[in-house]
Amino acid sequence: MPEAFIDLHAHSSVSDGTERPADLVRAAAASGLDGIALTDHDTTAGWAEAAAAVRDLPMTLLPGLELSTRVGWRSVHVLGYLVDPTDPALAAETDRIRSDRLTRARSMVDRIGQDHPITWDDVLAEATAGATIGRPHIADALVRLGLETDRSAAFRGILHPSSGYYEPHDAPTPLRGVEMIRAAGGVPVIAHPAASSRGIVIDEPMLSELVDAGLGGLEVDHRENLASGKRTLLDWTERYGLFVTGSSDYHGTGKPNRLGEHRTVRRSFDTIVEQATGSAPVVGAGSPLT
Repeated sequence: MPEAFIDLHAHSSVSDGTERPADLVRAAAASGLDGIALTDHDTTAGWAEAAAAVRDLPMTLLPGLELSTRVGWRSVHVLGYLVDPTDPALAAETDRIRSDRLTRARSMVDRIGQDHPITWDDVLAEATAGATIGRPHIADALVRLGLETDRSAAFRGILHPSSGYYEPHDAPTPLRGVEMIRAAGGVPVIAHPAASSRGIVIDEPMLSELVDAGLGGLEVDHRENLASGKRTLLDWTERYGLFVTGSSDYHGTGKPNRLGEHRTVRRSFDTIVEQATGSAPVVGAGSPLT
């Protein structure tokens, strides 16, 4: 049998993607994917809509989230698959992170607005109701106002940490993030650990701590991971007994990333499902992932 075609990292308009959760899973099915993970930033609010849409599609939905964590000024994103969305500790932490993201975004817009013609209302116009507002929505407003050419340019320019407008947002440590995801019955994976803009975001001593806390895997196959970093990541997965994932980090028209441009093998998918106790995949009609 051919290897399953699984993409374990995608975003909807509930966070910073441009498609509704239902439209995202339909696009995934149209792309020939056997499985897709919905991993919006710090929220599970899109799960129900995505689950309802996938039931009539020949594919499987792996509900998840991308949890914001931080080490100093370094942002470390932890993908959490099949958590219990009602877990009190995780729900409280994601509520707090989203609130801080909102405060931080508004403060950044106020600062940018001192030098460029942009207002908070311009940013709100780029987000759907209830979305986790962040820098991507500011970027979209900058593009619509003609101040940047696209999201990527905005992140290289006005929204770059060196621009003077950037502010960090509060987030737990990666260790706390991994612990919370496991406590909520989920399976944690470090997202794009060797992204080209940051290098490898964790060192080996930290990795060892995360493994002891329950880290399951590393997202190795991702367009932003440098080749040299990927070699280190693969070495770590072998030495620490971690599984490997591959993903698109799809955001609709918000990024050039295409659905399924990197894939996760069936073995890693099965390992996630076997380890998780918080929730279960949603299997559509005729899905090969059962």
